[in-house]
Amino acid sequence: ECFPILALGGIPFKLNPAGGFLGSVLLLGLIFSPLGRSELLLPLCHHLLLFQTIPHSDFIMEDESWDSTSSEWEQRCLLGNEIVSFSTSASSEKSEFLDSFHVKFNLSKLRSCLRCLKVTGLFIFGVVCSILFSTYPDHGKSWQMLAVSPLESYSVNLTDVGDSALLKLELAGSLIAGVVNRPQSEEYIVVEVILREELGFRRRRPQQQVILMDYMKIITISINIQAFLQENKVIPLSMTHQYLHADIETQVTIASVILAGVYMLIIFEIVHRTLAAMLGSLAALAALAVIGDRPSLVRVVEWIDYETLALLFGMMILVAIFSETGFFDYCAVKAYRLSRGRVWAMIIILCLFAAFLSAFLDNVTTMLLFTPVTIRLCEVLNLDPRHVLIAEVIFTNIGGAATAVGDPPNVIIVSNQELRKTGMDFAGFTAHMFIGICLILLVSFPFLRLLYCNKKLYNKEPSEIVELKHEIHVWKLTAQRINPASREETAVKCLLMQKVLTLEFLLKKKLKTFQRQISQEDKNWETNIQELQKKHRIADKILLIKCLTVLGFVIFMFFLNSFVPGIHLDLGWIAILGAIWLLVLADIHDFEIILHRVEWATLLFFAALFVLMEALAHLHLIEYIGEQTALLIKMVPEDQRLTAAIILVVWISALASSLIDNIPFTATMIPVLLNLSQDPEVSLPVKPLIFSLAIGACLGGNGTLIGASANVVCAGIAEQHGYGFSFMEFFRLGFPMMLVSCTIGMCYLLVAHVVVGWNS
Repeated sequence: ECFPILALGGIPFKLNPAGGFLGSVLLLGLIFSPLGRSELLLPLCHHLLLFQTIPHSDFIMEDESWDSTSSEWEQRCLLGNEIVSFSTSASSEKSEFLDSFHVKFNLSKLRSCLRCLKVTGLFIFGVVCSILFSTYPDHGKSWQMLAVSPLESYSVNLTDVGDSALLKLELAGSLIAGVVNRPQSEEYIVVEVILREELGFRRRRPQQQVILMDYMKIITISINIQAFLQENKVIPLSMTHQYLHADIETQVTIASVILAGVYMLIIFEIVHRTLAAMLGSLAALAALAVIGDRPSLVRVVEWIDYETLALLFGMMILVAIFSETGFFDYCAVKAYRLSRGRVWAMIIILCLFAAFLSAFLDNVTTMLLFTPVTIRLCEVLNLDPRHVLIAEVIFTNIGGAATAVGDPPNVIIVSNQELRKTGMDFAGFTAHMFIGICLILLVSFPFLRLLYCNKKLYNKEPSEIVELKHEIHVWKLTAQRINPASREETAVKCLLMQKVLTLEFLLKKKLKTFQRQISQEDKNWETNIQELQKKHRIADKILLIKCLTVLGFVIFMFFLNSFVPGIHLDLGWIAILGAIWLLVLADIHDFEIILHRVEWATLLFFAALFVLMEALAHLHLIEYIGEQTALLIKMVPEDQRLTAAIILVVWISALASSLIDNIPFTATMIPVLLNLSQDPEVSLPVKPLIFSLAIGACLGGNGTLIGASANVVCAGIAEQHGYGFSFMEFFRLGFPMMLVSCTIGMCYLLVAHVVVGWNS
């Protein structure tokens, strides 16, 4: 060999006269050369090639001729030119690879920086809120018992005002809540609050035998309570007063900022919606503490609606046991057979059935039963479950507005005693709302089809690949939930991750080799039905009978609770008792498997949301919305006031219910609308206002993901099955449906109450 060893870039290479030199140099040179060395490497390799191909005279054998050597020289020159061109293309590919690598590296670096910034910012925010909440003590309320009569009034002077901006005064007793404007002929109580400011003198510390005096402002608040009764009797009352450090406008501004921050966290998916609600609750509690209205732990716990949480927990247990029977797979195959392979016919059937059932059941219960069936049906048919679930929950909210028991705002309206005195009964409310909801459904189905015209309901990949991806996702979730506290758990987690790697390798193999057009599956729906019926059967018929018996009794009790007032069990108790009965009948020994299927994140989200909404109500946000609505209605001329009132109440209720919980909003708006109807200067009938509130509060829940409880429950169950949808995915479909449905409902109310004059 001419040169036994060649140093290239600090790495020795042995030259090979047989022609294997170039591959080694190029390969190792491309790998080991630093950035920017490729241009220097290519000319060097070319010269080495030319130099290597010149043979030394000592290595020419006797039988070799110079002619053959010259022919080899020409061939090797051609080969060298080809290799040089190959090396040039390899160099360009390498530069493109390095550029893409730099871009990906910079993006990953940016993501990690943003993640650190997010965690740091949220942690500092949580610490600041915690410090503010712990710094301001719980002053409590100064309360006293008193008695008033027509002959004797009650008066008290408050002088410990300090630098407070607001006095909060509460009276408790045999009073009718929320009604201000009453006829003078009835019994009522007048509360008079007078603020006096006087200038006084304050003695300062004497200096050098001189006594200094300065002026100070003395603020005195006088409270006078007098009763106007038809008989000479004594009315016992309880009065509490509390000083706050912020006025109403400041509190409303703080509440609006907190609510906007929570929505920003949820919309952009900065954190999970449960953590966003918890951070919002902490911020609202800290704001209450700063203004002087810090609640105690007992009071905060009382804000949580345990009936809703008990209903969710009990129904989740029932559905978890029910899913073991294979009934959901069986229902999916039957629905596919009923639609004869037509996807849109099947979606319309599901949505109609969900809307009909939610008119008599609670929306949350309906989605707890429908979501597993829908997910299994879409898996069988290779559909994307997210689009079908969003359509289903939208029509569940629409159907729930049809009756007095279908949605919580309707229940609050019908159960109000003051509204019952105006003739608002169960039958009349249901008849009025049912007609309007039927019209809304007739328009909503074509509009839903229009929204879904560009949506691909089928999955792009074949069903085998989709199921394999879903299986990989489930195995990953299972491995993440294992806490390796012991050696056995660590071994199990390693086995699960090994299973994930095996499935991912199989997925890559199928993606390369398997291609099939999914649109041809609908043409062979009869063949698919036969295959699906063989594959998806009832797994445990005895357990199915037990589940159907208990679930049927629970649903029957739900109906009975709505129509028979003698049953002293609310929906939460019925669900909990049904779950206990089914756990006993099913003979469940491994209780942790059932508990793993409970949506704990959804339950915690609702608990945090209840605290957040109640705190925002204490910051006067909901009350402020109601008062501003009343002021807008009063500004309209009298001949157009009813039309403007219906339009304003529908749209303000819809937009507010899409942002905040519709239950406290409805409870706050009812007394506002009652006072508005009883005001002699306004002279509006109460029934059109209440029906407008019901339409807006029920249909407004379709506006956002957290606008209705059924939306959150459906999203939680779908996320547990690996098909979670984001806030924006729901918003792109739900908000246009909310706009259309509220427009149809508003037109129906205008025709019924303004044109026809029904119930006006």
